[in-house]
Amino acid sequence: MLKHFFHTTFFSVLLYSCVLSHGLAQNAAIASAHPLATQAGFEILAKGGNVFDAAVAVSAALAVVEPAGSGLGGGGFWMLHRAEDNFTVMIDGREKAPLAASKNMYLDENGQLVPGLSRDGALAAGIPGLPAALVHLSEKYGQIPLAEALQPAIRYAREGFRIGRRHQKLLAFRLAAIRKNKAAAAVLLDAGKLPEPGSVLIQQDLAQTLMRLATQGKAGFYQGDVADKMLAAVRQAGGIWRQQDLSQYQVVERQPVVGKYKNIHITSASLPSSGGLVLMEMLNILSAYPLDEMDKATRMHVIVEAMRRAYHDRALFMGDSDFVEVPVQRLLSPDYAAGLRQSLRLDRALPSQFLVGNDVEDKQGRNTTHFSIIDKAGNRVAATLSINFPFGAAFMVPGTGVLLNDEMDDFVSKVGSKNGYGLVGGHANAIAPGKRMLSSMTPTFLQDEQRIAVLGTPGGSRIISMVLLAVLDFASGRGADSWVNVSRFHHQYIPDRIQYEKGGLTEEEQAALSRLGHRLKEVRYRYGNMQAVQLNRQTGQLTAASDPRGEGMAWVR
Repeated sequence: MLKHFFHTTFFSVLLYSCVLSHGLAQNAAIASAHPLATQAGFEILAKGGNVFDAAVAVSAALAVVEPAGSGLGGGGFWMLHRAEDNFTVMIDGREKAPLAASKNMYLDENGQLVPGLSRDGALAAGIPGLPAALVHLSEKYGQIPLAEALQPAIRYAREGFRIGRRHQKLLAFRLAAIRKNKAAAAVLLDAGKLPEPGSVLIQQDLAQTLMRLATQGKAGFYQGDVADKMLAAVRQAGGIWRQQDLSQYQVVERQPVVGKYKNIHITSASLPSSGGLVLMEMLNILSAYPLDEMDKATRMHVIVEAMRRAYHDRALFMGDSDFVEVPVQRLLSPDYAAGLRQSLRLDRALPSQFLVGNDVEDKQGRNTTHFSIIDKAGNRVAATLSINFPFGAAFMVPGTGVLLNDEMDDFVSKVGSKNGYGLVGGHANAIAPGKRMLSSMTPTFLQDEQRIAVLGTPGGSRIISMVLLAVLDFASGRGADSWVNVSRFHHQYIPDRIQYEKGGLTEEEQAALSRLGHRLKEVRYRYGNMQAVQLNRQTGQLTAASDPRGEGMAWVR
């Protein structure tokens, strides 16, 4: 429900949040994609929660106030580090294919992809993982009750919040699909039209769903009334969910990908996210080059060539390692990176067709969300959450407020075909019952002798390249404000061109890269929404930065 005025209760939320900032030592830093989510994290810290409780609060708050990027109908990856025993783990709350899913479910009788079938509507939705992950994170790593950690999100849903221009812009991107779903349109639109920035979005059904999660735990979402409503709505709309899908969903604790670049220890997401593997493969290739001594065009050329080779391996080898054998050790090997460098020339780009495959057209998209938290003791969380396309499948389950994801599009529906972000893949990422689709989400920790950094970003297929550029900026000695501001460029093997954000390359740089044989394409907007925090290990100083391309907030208290 949308209202065109500012609730006095909403003012009280802001006032309460501001009061929390007074009189507190600067003990933690939080950066998220929405001010209310950042405030929710600090509210829980002020009530005695730890950084993992704060992560539950921020995750749930983002599900309410940034429904374009994440939600209870989606999933994500949470990188955790507990300082007292130096324990690090990745919580895998990625969505799973329904048990009735099949390899060719999005193909017609001629074996051709049916446009939109894996992106819009109930059949596009995987089984959500975010609610189960919140319960797991709270019960195993938090120190206050789940019900308390969810209170800010419940309040935001019940009392409302004022939407911004980014929310409206993403609604416009998905307007046609949202209009086709009565429940989504009733909540998100204003009589079928785009709401104005400043309108107050109230989500009473979502508040009730969060309350059930708070009081009943995992059963409050995956069983009972909410589950019944989801199953009925999905089946009626042509989906294939069963109660068994919901009852059997489990989060998985996984060992992160670890590696080194120069003197930096890197911890990043493991499969079913390709993020850590692709990131480390690129860094291993680049480790032999004096990047800071190169002219800017040559430096960019070398980085692009590393991207090209690592994204090529993503397409060839990567998928859910619970289902397929992925040569992880080979891909992470410095010797393997040295072999890839043999074909890298400083004076010429290598066309992607010489690696393998054909060019495909690219689709643009903005999705997902990220937040970063660290405290003065070094406890930290990097979490990237998603429902895939903005507002997911544009399908809201009536009576629940839950927008379903369209993560099934992240599978390879047909070998060699592109997904919504232009990525291609092979059999390793083919659809199978109960399988988790390959992701690009890259929540990451960095650590050297002086600093600890926590960072990540949304951005579809460009996530990994954005994190790479931030890592290289960290390696050059710059701080969080610089990482989130760095000009962005990207190459993902196919299509064979450098994508760069609006205004990201000078005319001189464009000309130099073109002379090296690169094809260039300027994206119409500045992309990404990186959230980063840092702890200086020697001074104890905390810093935080939120990407100026978004509408988030970074705060140190």
